[in-house]
Amino acid sequence: MAIDFKSMEDSHLVPTYQKFPVTIIRGLGAKVWDDEGREYVDCVAGYGAAIVGHCNPRVVKAIKEQCERLLACHCSCYNDVRAKYLKKLVSVLPKGLTRVYLCNSGAEAIEAAIKIAWKATGKRVIVSMMRGYHGKTLGALTLTWDQKYRESFEPLPSFVKFVPYGNIDKLKGALSDDVAAVVVEPVQGESGVIIPPSDFLPQVREECTKRGVLLIVDEVQTGFGRTGKLWACEHWGIEPDIICMAKGIAGGLPMGATATKEDIAIKLRVGEHTSTFGGNPLVCSAAIATLEAILEDGLLENCRSTGSYMLSRLKDLEGKFKVVREARGIGFMQALELRVDIREPLLSLISEGVLATYSGRTVIRFLPPLCLTREDVDVVINALERVLGNVKL
Repeated sequence: MAIDFKSMEDSHLVPTYQKFPVTIIRGLGAKVWDDEGREYVDCVAGYGAAIVGHCNPRVVKAIKEQCERLLACHCSCYNDVRAKYLKKLVSVLPKGLTRVYLCNSGAEAIEAAIKIAWKATGKRVIVSMMRGYHGKTLGALTLTWDQKYRESFEPLPSFVKFVPYGNIDKLKGALSDDVAAVVVEPVQGESGVIIPPSDFLPQVREECTKRGVLLIVDEVQTGFGRTGKLWACEHWGIEPDIICMAKGIAGGLPMGATATKEDIAIKLRVGEHTSTFGGNPLVCSAAIATLEAILEDGLLENCRSTGSYMLSRLKDLEGKFKVVREARGIGFMQALELRVDIREPLLSLISEGVLATYSGRTVIRFLPPLCLTREDVDVVINALERVLGNVKL
């Protein structure tokens, strides 16, 4: 008798996840398989976490070797693997970011950034962007714009000011003397893969420097090659004071990190912000292997070239189907905005052997592993054409 995994999860998991009717049990590269043996091209990849592909050989080897040596080592003790990872990560971070706090998720990375900014400046207000998303823990949620995440938990803390993403004049007007930091995603993901005007992020950097305000760049979704460069902020030539990382950082294992400058980090005292599991040897070993795969296995170049091919094919759908409003993206962070609710198209894509995710009610979002091939892209586009051909306005 087949085991009903869906009923088992539904009976015991808290009901806070929007579930797709598929049970994934195995993955390799950009493909996954369900409990009935069906194959899918995976353009969700754990919401971007499996950035170097499912069961990447480098990552699997590193995990196997480390799990036989040491699993737990709190940061109150030194550790060889953690030290190696910190040195490797700092060597590729934007200029000046030499101090790192290791944690377990993107939301935790944001929480750390808030506290670091507060401690370094002595100020408490943070300017965030409308339509921005930074997580669902209390501090991160306060910086997140969408009311659907906020309304059940209001009143939230009042330390945030929201300004329109891409509007430098509104940002300038919000930079009062009590502002500690500005937090911004280089590309807004949750709101539908929104790329800013070309001069916006350089102007944000300039204004923050001029006013003595820290710039926090949230690279939780965009980092580690997702946009074709190791850090999305490189596309605009900006250097943050604090950067937040997670998702793909450890090839699918839960990990996050917040990096900052020496003169900012030294404002923290012993015990002011720590984590039991942050920087444990297992995730650090996976993170080393992940970074090596990105830098040494041609994944950045593949992201740029195959990502460009994918976007061009998505763009072709704009003129072919009236239901398509716009295709947009950068690297392997792409979106297809429709003129209708995407729930049924997403479910139909699953039937066609493609997993994609959503950004709101009308945007299909694609966050595939960086190893996605042109052949995989063709499978995705062909499936989309069949699905969109059956969608009525």
